[in-house]
Amino acid sequence: MTGMLSDVLPSVCSAFGIAVENRLGLTVERDVVLLLIDGLGAELLRRHAEDAPTLAAHVRTTLNAGFPATTASSLSSLALGAPCAAHGIVGYSFGVPDEHGRRLFNSLRWTIDGASGPDARETHPPRELQRRRSRLEDLAEAGAEIHYVVPGYQETSGLTLASFRAPGILHPASHLDEVRAGVLEVARHDSAARRFAYAYTGLLDAAGHVHGPGSAEWLGVLRAVDAMFADLLADLPGTCTVLVTGDHGMIQAESLVNLDVLPALRHGVRIIAGEARVRHVYLARGHHVDDVLARWSETLGPHARVVTRERALDEHWFGPTPPNPVIAHRIGHVLAVAQGGSVLVTPSQEPMESRMLGHHGAWTVDEQAIPLITVP
Repeated sequence: MTGMLSDVLPSVCSAFGIAVENRLGLTVERDVVLLLIDGLGAELLRRHAEDAPTLAAHVRTTLNAGFPATTASSLSSLALGAPCAAHGIVGYSFGVPDEHGRRLFNSLRWTIDGASGPDARETHPPRELQRRRSRLEDLAEAGAEIHYVVPGYQETSGLTLASFRAPGILHPASHLDEVRAGVLEVARHDSAARRFAYAYTGLLDAAGHVHGPGSAEWLGVLRAVDAMFADLLADLPGTCTVLVTGDHGMIQAESLVNLDVLPALRHGVRIIAGEARVRHVYLARGHHVDDVLARWSETLGPHARVVTRERALDEHWFGPTPPNPVIAHRIGHVLAVAQGGSVLVTPSQEPMESRMLGHHGAWTVDEQAIPLITVP
């Protein structure tokens, strides 16, 4: 792997004349569209290249999504041009301070007490929970028009407000034909102003979670995405560069570890957060991290690598530079990263997620490797 997902937008900024390092060596036309295909892993694309010939033919290089390889963290790393240790969106869910110590916060849904919990945009304002300036704000300041080709709900979602931050023109797009139409609407213009558009589709990720990556249903979506991309390229004006990448790959669940039926894992623990491939474990008051670490390590055995927060930070899991104290406090006292095809599920807390066949977040190449596709 030659770069990180967090290198993409700084490289675009550099190509737009902003004084920042172009680590990926990108050159671009007048306008740039960045299409994020949720769940598009490099290994999945390589294995199924015959089903996605247009995407496969334009792969420039392979990037590393960063840890954890999950949508909220990865989209933040992309938009902010920085790893988790810098932006603090440290997982699908994590603990945030409250009067009792910590409370479960879902960063993808921007809800409290679980994915279906109350909206947290007022109690945890997005621009306060994540304070770092975004690369889209840099592009806007440099004179680029910002456009979003995304499902309409994303315009005001907590994650968008926290990590993308820059106001822009919305082209609502939930279906692939709407993505194509929105991108072409951005690219076809006679204005002297340069444009940058962020486009998104979550259909491949959804198919992988429900049916499994590589399943017939997943392959059907991959073919549809590739066909849309081929049609888009046929009509794309030469004044527009299209970049395509993913936020993570995906693995098929092979060994289900139900944390709900392992009482030793709840002893001394206030919150279990994260997701099935990466768990953040937060201690209850009065308990010692070494005791919880030992119980989790012994109970999970070969299913997970279990470490303390300090060990994870020493090994730079969340990025090369240490997080500030606020961000460090969001990381679990103990982290359990699933190994092989194991998934660490909590059906009582995450009933929908625990039934999924496809998962991501951990360190395997299938989860971490993502393609960078460039045209021209």
